[in-house]
Amino acid sequence: MASPLLRERVGVLLSRTGALVLITLVVGLLPWLSGRDPALSVLRARSAEQEPTKEALDSIRRELGLDAGPLAQLGDWLGGVLRGDFGRSWANGSEVLPSVLSSLGVSLTLMGAALAVTLLLACALCAPTLVRGARGTTRSNAGTGAPAAVLAALPEFLLAALLLVTLSVWLGWLPPYGWQGPQNLVLPALALGIPAGGILGRLVDDALPAVFEERWVGLWRSSGCTPAVIGRAALRRAMPAVLPQLGLVAVGLTGGAVAVEVVFAVPGIGRTALGAAKTQDLPLLQGSVLSLILLGLVAGMLAGAARHRMLGPGLRDAALSLPARTVVDASRLHRAVPLVCALVLTVVICWGLLLDPLRVHTVARLAAPSWEHPFGTDSLGRDVLARVGHGAATTLGVAVLVCVVSYVVAMVIGFLPSLATGAAETANAVPPMIAGILVASVLGPGTLGASIAVALVSWPALAAHAAALVQETRAAGYLSAQRAIGSPPGWILTRHILPAVAGPVARYAVLRLPGIALALASLGFLGLGAQPPAPEWGLTLAESLPYVERAPWAVLAPAAMLLLLAAFAVSLSTLPALPTRSTARVAGAGTAVIHLVRERLSGSAAKVSST
Repeated sequence: MASPLLRERVGVLLSRTGALVLITLVVGLLPWLSGRDPALSVLRARSAEQEPTKEALDSIRRELGLDAGPLAQLGDWLGGVLRGDFGRSWANGSEVLPSVLSSLGVSLTLMGAALAVTLLLACALCAPTLVRGARGTTRSNAGTGAPAAVLAALPEFLLAALLLVTLSVWLGWLPPYGWQGPQNLVLPALALGIPAGGILGRLVDDALPAVFEERWVGLWRSSGCTPAVIGRAALRRAMPAVLPQLGLVAVGLTGGAVAVEVVFAVPGIGRTALGAAKTQDLPLLQGSVLSLILLGLVAGMLAGAARHRMLGPGLRDAALSLPARTVVDASRLHRAVPLVCALVLTVVICWGLLLDPLRVHTVARLAAPSWEHPFGTDSLGRDVLARVGHGAATTLGVAVLVCVVSYVVAMVIGFLPSLATGAAETANAVPPMIAGILVASVLGPGTLGASIAVALVSWPALAAHAAALVQETRAAGYLSAQRAIGSPPGWILTRHILPAVAGPVARYAVLRLPGIALALASLGFLGLGAQPPAPEWGLTLAESLPYVERAPWAVLAPAAMLLLLAAFAVSLSTLPALPTRSTARVAGAGTAVIHLVRERLSGSAAKVSST
């Protein structure tokens, strides 16, 4: 009979293989799924002026072997990959493998620099909690939720544009675009690393207080251990639950940097994949997506190996200790933050709904804020406040719906860690923009296709977080005591494991709500989401980016609404839950079980010693 560890490894391998095969099939069938003639797409990519005559299209079909059908094309490509041949570009006839390796090297270099920024910022955000916890002076209402939320909610393409304008155009400190030297690495690394550092720092900061409540911390402190020793041990104890997210963040910095690569003209793998998908250059698109997926699998395996290494035998022997969930008394200021944010959002949205978002004032183009136009006007003379108010329904409604769907999927898959690991790593390796192109090729561009695309790539991070928490909770020592006295699995699941996982994953899902809104905005920026003249926040922001130097208010208004949304979401997620009778009974039952098992063990030991 196979051991549980072997079954888990086999399940992870199967899930990775299945997800890889599925994504490869979808990408390989992209030209046929779009309903357009692949030969026509190749002709347009090679020469937009050439007339698409029957003779020209037949010549392309014979040249590329399109007459054999999509399955034959996919089989030939896979056979070439196994031989180390990725084929030739349909657009220019060049070999695909050198192009993919070159752009992947650029993206890996950018990922390394952005990851350094991410880790430095995450350390700065969680340092106060780590220092106070190591000294035993943790405050119940302390945390870095608001700063982390603001940083995590910054749109990467907006941050890139602002950095370009301020540090390059105005101050002239760094080059605005290109890839000629290390100086070209600074701005894109900051644009990618700052939001990722906000998310990672918030996760570590959320995990540290629970670690400092574990019993070993008190024992170490009473034994005379210094705060530095306790701090290092607590950080090591908190990292296993965050390591899967670190792997996903690393891959996201590589494949999800399309918008930043476009702003700074960086020849990375994401930009290469986007261009290949737009021109339907199938061999180049397949090579780019395959490299991203393999990178995701490698990063996931490294993060999983590091996590098992750090947890040691505690995970295998079900000997982990989990702290009791304590009720935190938040200050009045802490409780007032979500109310203030919600009030401001409501006032702005209601005020904007009273105005016409489509009315064009040609004489008031890029007008500064005034009493007539409180937020100014955009490049067409449309009132920015009106567009912000009317765009709330599309932006907030779709983002909340995608967030709820992602949370439900993550909770279901998270209780199957072997399935969640491979599927999450593979799905996370596909950037939202590429997923949007794949979905738009079937459904067409629009809000529905954009929401489906973002939902397909939003659940992996939540599922990886849920799977890590499920594994650690199942390995807790007090659950071994519950099983020892015959507690049914269903009771353990609903009373202990589910409450321990649902709350942290829900807080993480709320934290990612602004990111989901930004992903929808990015798809709108690329023409795959809401279509003009829809007053969607991301589309409004993207339309005003070319005029950010002349009319910054047109960009700052939707960006400020996204930041308010982030502050509201994170401050709401960090509010303490009210104690319930069921929670108290569960805590009391867990304590009673541990005491009962100890009494039985001590009684057995006394009998043995007397004998």
